[in-house]
Amino acid sequence: MRRIALISEHASPLASIGSIDSGGQNVYVAHLARQLGKCGYAVDVFTRRDKALLADVVPFAPNVRVVHVPAGPAVHVPKEALLPYMADFGDFMVDFMRRDAIGYDILHANFFMSGVAALRARRALGIPLVMTFHALGKVRRLHQGSADGFPDSRFDIEDELAREADCVIAECPQDLEDLVTLYRGDPARIETVPCGFDDEEFAPMDRDAARASLGWEREAFTVLQLGRLVPRKGIDNVIRAMGCLRRHFGIAARLHVVGGNAEQPSVEATPEIGRLRGVAEQAGVADAVTFVGRRGREQLRTFYSASDVFVTTPWYEPFGITPVEAMACGVPVVGASVGGIRSTVADGETGYLVPAHDPDTLAARLADLARDRATARRMGEAGRRRAQALFTWAGVARQMEQVYARLATAHAGSGRVAA
Repeated sequence: MRRIALISEHASPLASIGSIDSGGQNVYVAHLARQLGKCGYAVDVFTRRDKALLADVVPFAPNVRVVHVPAGPAVHVPKEALLPYMADFGDFMVDFMRRDAIGYDILHANFFMSGVAALRARRALGIPLVMTFHALGKVRRLHQGSADGFPDSRFDIEDELAREADCVIAECPQDLEDLVTLYRGDPARIETVPCGFDDEEFAPMDRDAARASLGWEREAFTVLQLGRLVPRKGIDNVIRAMGCLRRHFGIAARLHVVGGNAEQPSVEATPEIGRLRGVAEQAGVADAVTFVGRRGREQLRTFYSASDVFVTTPWYEPFGITPVEAMACGVPVVGASVGGIRSTVADGETGYLVPAHDPDTLAARLADLARDRATARRMGEAGRRRAQALFTWAGVARQMEQVYARLATAHAGSGRVAA
């Protein structure tokens, strides 16, 4: 049985998705670990202990454990402040692997700080390293400027990881291009493997039944925005588009915003809600925008299925799992033509691609879907087929298995021995 160490310093598979610093990376790590476990791999997910009472090792799924690493205080620390603890994180992993005499075939680091810790283990133990960045610092800085809270040292660290990792995973063609052009990554050591969705978790359900269970109006044209509530997700752009939709097209639509740091939507728990409510007031659609709060994974299928269209217009997006989940539920997607969304949404076939900061164009596309429900249904069905063909977690795991097997075979053939 091959053993895989997934390293995810701030994104635990046990965290509540949509809360502070919890999003796509948590979903990626959780589902990849589960699928690898189903395939017979023994998987340990190393993540930082952020609560004092967490058990050292927690069973997560068949063949999968979560190992809580003591690195820094056992409380939530913003991910932008975690870098100083990564040496301790890496040293703990080395000690854990030596003490328990667990031989890992592959280290798979997720995010650049996990890469810092994983490099220490790779150098000490001689285990091949796979690196998935999930977001690149140079791209983030380009879009966020002074709002980017990560230190400039991130750039040099990512440069080093791009050079040193045995394989770097690009999540989409844009990610591959950025790795090559911004980090001088060697295309021969980069594999493109997308993110995915769980086809046991996301599938179409009857729209009327879904709306009834949520208490939504049966006939209203309804737009869904789902994910972390942070400025870069562009939710303000969606709200402004709702205003354009009302003023310019005479369409009274409803927008439901799912996400936040608590189940009850409050400014105290999620300050971004306060800013977005102000945007809705200015756009004249405060009465048409509902902030739902955070919801569990088991509820998301109902929200997707109850919607006429799913909208996501972030400034940038390394991959973006939510559009794929919406497509899997048979819902057309209107997404910003950025990053991974550009490769998941087939423009004019499964939905539309629009500029990231253009509420007028977004409103026009929403009007098209509101006025032509037959086309919207065809796009939703095309999206479901596309998701099933290209983006299941089972398929992602199969591609990742091929990467792992190639590296493990090359490592064994090299004659290198772990320290």
